[in-house]
Amino acid sequence: MSISMELLVLATEAGAEEDSIQLLPDLPELIWGFVGFALLMAFMAKYVFPRMNDMLEQRQTRIQGEIEQAAAERQQAEELRRQYERQLNDARGEGSRIIDEARGQGDRMRADIVAKAEQEAGQIVARAREDVEAERGRMMGDLRTQVAVLSVELAGKIVQKELDPSQHRVLVDSYINELSGLN
Repeated sequence: MSISMELLVLATEAGAEEDSIQLLPDLPELIWGFVGFALLMAFMAKYVFPRMNDMLEQRQTRIQGEIEQAAAERQQAEELRRQYERQLNDARGEGSRIIDEARGQGDRMRADIVAKAEQEAGQIVARAREDVEAERGRMMGDLRTQVAVLSVELAGKIVQKELDPSQHRVLVDSYINELSGLN
């Protein structure tokens, strides 16, 4: 602004002189400039401004459509994110359920195995007892037989005669029963 002020001051000082520089155009030039400007404005108002307004409205409509589309896509993305989170939470819950179920099944299997082992151990002990009892009975039978044979021989030597085997058997059995009763 200071330059324009200086020019104005210079122009006023120069106006005092005869060879002054004129800042304003001549009147006919000014009128023709105004007419040309008015024609240009009328042409622009009739042809350029409506097209420019249409173009601006189209641009505004396109931008508004893009904004709405972006909002719809953002909403869709948000819904997809929520759906993904729900699926992830469901998957985590399902995984926890499967792990808990597997643990429960493992505990049941372990309990079954322990029960079967205890049952088999009981059966083994029972069979061992039966085997011991059978072996004891067999040994007792063998022992009775040997005692009977020894008794007969001993009695034969004592009596110096041979006993009848049936009498001998009765005598030995009664002796063994007496011995069994003492145990």
